[in-house]
Amino acid sequence: MTKKTSPHLRPETLLVRGGLSRTGFHETSEALFLNSGYVYDTAAEAEASFDGTLERYVYSRFRNPTLSVFEERLAALEGAPVGKAVASGMAAVTSALLSLVRAGDRVVVGRELFGSCTWVACDLLPRYGVEVAVVAADDLAGWEAALSRPTRAVFFETPSNPTLRLVDLQAVADLAHAAGAVVIVDNAVASPIVQQPLAHGADVVIHSATKWIDGQGRCLGGAILCSEAFNEEYLGPFLRHTGPCLSPFNAWVFLKGLETLGLRLARHASTAQRLAELAEAHPATAAVHYPGLASHPQHALAQKQMTSGGGLLALNLAGGKEAAYRFLNALRVVDISNNLGDAKSLACHPWTTTHQRLTVEEKETQGITEGLLRLSVGLEDPEDLAEDLTRALDAAAS
Repeated sequence: MTKKTSPHLRPETLLVRGGLSRTGFHETSEALFLNSGYVYDTAAEAEASFDGTLERYVYSRFRNPTLSVFEERLAALEGAPVGKAVASGMAAVTSALLSLVRAGDRVVVGRELFGSCTWVACDLLPRYGVEVAVVAADDLAGWEAALSRPTRAVFFETPSNPTLRLVDLQAVADLAHAAGAVVIVDNAVASPIVQQPLAHGADVVIHSATKWIDGQGRCLGGAILCSEAFNEEYLGPFLRHTGPCLSPFNAWVFLKGLETLGLRLARHASTAQRLAELAEAHPATAAVHYPGLASHPQHALAQKQMTSGGGLLALNLAGGKEAAYRFLNALRVVDISNNLGDAKSLACHPWTTTHQRLTVEEKETQGITEGLLRLSVGLEDPEDLAEDLTRALDAAAS
């Protein structure tokens, strides 16, 4: 029993009811189809299922009922015709790019990428004869110059991890489309509640569902949101034959996560705003990076393409690595972890963890210093987090 989702429902309703499909048992919660295969009543039905005459589930590497609900719900939220779920955020990045580009193509990417994304774009793609140009996220003149030549794909994340630099979505999309490029945006840091890139000119949106969508650090997963044409010509065949499929159980967990995503992100963002303002006023900090701050150099752009500053912020401590370690070791509520998007607040030192493998020059070019700390703001009481942050900043300053 499937109840068709109205295209006019608001995001908070779509988070709960988008793509909802019930079995004959009329269950309230979405059913979990933890199976790999399906059976047929007759041999003729099996033949029709494989030649495309009959549309039905044939193998969970291709499609699965639980995955379908998750894909449809997230697609409705992002305003995309098609959603495809995969095993991780990196599987989403790799699938979107490799399904599209060919030897001899040219790709332009944002400089401020997650480390594994940088490897895929700047190490893996050139192995297969793809030319790659790199542009700083906030350098619009650089984007214009790079996109003055024919280009197959443009890929970037905004805001960036961990320095929260923004790409002007509409401006870069316009330049990219004029160059013949498909615009692929990693929206994992912002989440589909805080930012919807398709509304600002993007063609394909990528999520690491491991982050805010799950929201409790339980499961790995990713998603790709795109047009029918992109899926039919590029993405669909690639996923079908290479198999980076998502577990049905993980998809079910993500469905439960989506139901509370709006409520959680509102709390994450409001607390993050408060902590960013608190940190900005503390003498231990040389700079605070958070799109919701008026001091952020792209604050006006953030207000244009984001609904809030989001749940992630970065602190640049004046005392360098030693101060950063004193900060981390003084935390009593916030955990030290390289993950983000959790109900628990998490802090990390990108120089020595998530971005350790970058060269010193690459780190500094991206604004990652030895004193930079990334803070993923959780759902704890804001007063407890403010006290913990103050304690850690005091220790950093000592």
